[in-house]
Amino acid sequence: MKIILIGASGTLGSAVDKALNTRHQIVRVGRKSGDFQVDITDTASIEQLFSKVDDFDAVVSTTGDVHFGPLAEFTQDKFQIGLRSKLMGQVNLVAFGLKHIRDGGSFTLTTGQINEDPISVGASGAMVNGGLEAFARSAAIELPRGLRINIVSPTVTEESWSAFGPFFPGQKPVPASEAARGYVKSVEGMQTGKVYRIGWSRD
Repeated sequence: MKIILIGASGTLGSAVDKALNTRHQIVRVGRKSGDFQVDITDTASIEQLFSKVDDFDAVVSTTGDVHFGPLAEFTQDKFQIGLRSKLMGQVNLVAFGLKHIRDGGSFTLTTGQINEDPISVGASGAMVNGGLEAFARSAAIELPRGLRINIVSPTVTEESWSAFGPFFPGQKPVPASEAARGYVKSVEGMQTGKVYRIGWSRD
């Protein structure tokens, strides 16, 4: 398969690349690096990316910015960071990718545990994650041509623990390579409308 991997140079994206690249053609995309570049907050940039890459079999997104901070100190601009990037950025990868993706292809987006397992200073991220998961479940019943869509919701990774660990007291991190298995399941499997929770559960 020809897979567009957005966020390919990041911790999670690099692990997904390693998990898939021995069996598939990976088109690596980043904000400033990779085979192609994209700004997912800019719809024109997304359209340009898909036009350049042309037909493909899957989109995997491991990217998206969100502002973390105390709710009482949030401004509209801070909320807009997550809404424009992680939420609508990933939604638009689907919306604009539809006319380029091959029959039977798939979209895999990324959320995280905090919409169901809240943390301090995570209200904006939780809102964004919940919106993405609702979008994927709904989009799954409307996608044409046998297309599929899933979400991977990993816990914090071992590689990111030094930066994010203090926000997840009592949480056991997972290696990025373990989180990458969710993306393999989404791309190479047959399910749609699913949220693959890696390293955590609702319980």
